[in-house]
Amino acid sequence: MSPAAGAATLATRRSSRFVAWVRAWRAGLVPYDEIADEIAGDEEHMVADAPGAWTDLPLRAALSCFAKLAADEIRLVLPAPGDPRGLPGPGEFTGAALLAGEAVVARGLGAIPEVRTHTSGSGMTFETVLWRIYPLPQELPTGHGEPGAAEAEAELSTALAEATAALTRLDVAHWRPELAGALAALRRPDAGMDLPPGFDPRARRLFARASVLDQVLALAEHVAPGGAVNGHEAQQRDAALRPLTVACRRALVASCNAPLRF
Repeated sequence: MSPAAGAATLATRRSSRFVAWVRAWRAGLVPYDEIADEIAGDEEHMVADAPGAWTDLPLRAALSCFAKLAADEIRLVLPAPGDPRGLPGPGEFTGAALLAGEAVVARGLGAIPEVRTHTSGSGMTFETVLWRIYPLPQELPTGHGEPGAAEAEAELSTALAEATAALTRLDVAHWRPELAGALAALRRPDAGMDLPPGFDPRARRLFARASVLDQVLALAEHVAPGGAVNGHEAQQRDAALRPLTVACRRALVASCNAPLRF
């Protein structure tokens, strides 16, 4: 994998890590003191509009608002235009979640991350993450319609094989070697352990694979192809990747929302 593709795969969706670690905490599998650091990594995370708070709070302090919830009441949602699955219905939260492409949905509240860019007095640029809390109904959509980890893994493998074959026919390696190489590498099983305790080996494997692939697809979407690709070829590439993008979102949701082993 090229340096560019490697850099693109270092981060996972923030909501996926939030859901996985908060669920593990609520299941009694990890201590409260660990989860903020696991969610934030080397970023600075703050929380706005936490219940009962009058100002922004550090993530560690604000996570207590999830303390009365059971693990299965906290779920990952990765909506897209035309696919609002898992969202509570029209409203401010749903609109913001569709715009962000990710959200945490729980009984009574939801959370969406916003990345904010700042420039210091010396001209250095840095980012912070602000989680905005929204009030939600106590009764929310369940996981009905979501695939289980086994089904999502099969869907992802099929979509990945079909996308790789299609991109090979389009000679993607000629104009996008990092994308072609990354997709080929992802066909190998990955025994990654990026989820907290409580998740079974299938969910761990699926999360590791889908997280990397999610970043590869973001690279393909946001970086313009080289001059060797015309508009028709770019449309063919997008059509080849679209089913894979859907399968990847479903895989992340299935792995993070998978039943925990207590």
